Amino acid sequence: MDRLRAGRLTGDMPEHPILVTGATGKSGRRVVSRLRAKGLPVRAAARNGEHLFDWTDSCSWDAVLKGVRSIYVVQLDGTKLVRPFIERAVRHGAQRIVLASGRGIDNPDYAKDSGGVLDGFLDGEAAVRESGLEWTISRPGWFAQNFSEGFFADAIRAGELRLPAGDGAASFVDAEDIAAVVVAALTENRHAGQIYELSGPLAVTLTEAVATISEATGRDIRYVPLSVEHYVAELVQRGLPPADAKAFADVMEPLREGTDEYVSDGVPRALGRQPRTFAEFARSTAAAGGWPA
Repeated sequence: MDRLRAGRLTGDMPEHPILVTGATGKSGRRVVSRLRAKGLPVRAAARNGEHLFDWTDSCSWDAVLKGVRSIYVVQLDGTKLVRPFIERAVRHGAQRIVLASGRGIDNPDYAKDSGGVLDGFLDGEAAVRESGLEWTISRPGWFAQNFSEGFFADAIRAGELRLPAGDGAASFVDAEDIAAVVVAALTENRHAGQIYELSGPLAVTLTEAVATISEATGRDIRYVPLSVEHYVAELVQRGLPPADAKAFADVMEPLREGTDEYVSDGVPRALGRQPRTFAEFARSTAAAGGWPA
């Protein structure tokens, strides 16, 4: 495989560690695992990771950036820290950036943004494009893993998922597919300048998703649709501040309104194969003990 040509990064540079920020998160830890399975050196960085990295402490940036040429950047929601981080990375000699962004961020009608996340994501994308580096942007939709290790996991284990999502559907994407796309962009030469919107191969409703998990686990799990007002009231009753409760309800809007039903072509374009189905995710997660009784 080719090495450096005219100072540009090529596909395989084992002498330089690949920096993965957010290395303990859903996509980051899978990216780390896949890179190491390829025998590539990885600098796994997070607040509680192998290498200390804190978005809010710029004094932690230089140590993780030293000597790296390729970086997976997982943004901190609600901030505009990607731009100064990329500027610092350029000074350290970085040549390739893969940015984790969000599906639908360029659509002002996609969802409400009461949590103040959108501006940071848009600025992060602009910073990467303007950096002069080889860049790729990953825009995943709803993670299938929200049902097993994220937003919905506790409710699924308890047997009842209560959300203000109505009968809407989403094309949930498996984090394994997200990680596979990121690793390809970090290690191959054909992804520069690409924006990959990532989804599963078809949309499923929450009723269908929960039924699929029930079948995979052999457990009785149900989805209960709530009104926004009822959902917010339940969260406030549990001790959440009203503004935070409303922000959580707003996050459900793409599900409720069906704006996340569409299927994207990012996985096939990046990997040359179809993404995993929600049923495949549920079966493999259940087999691995992902939903203990």
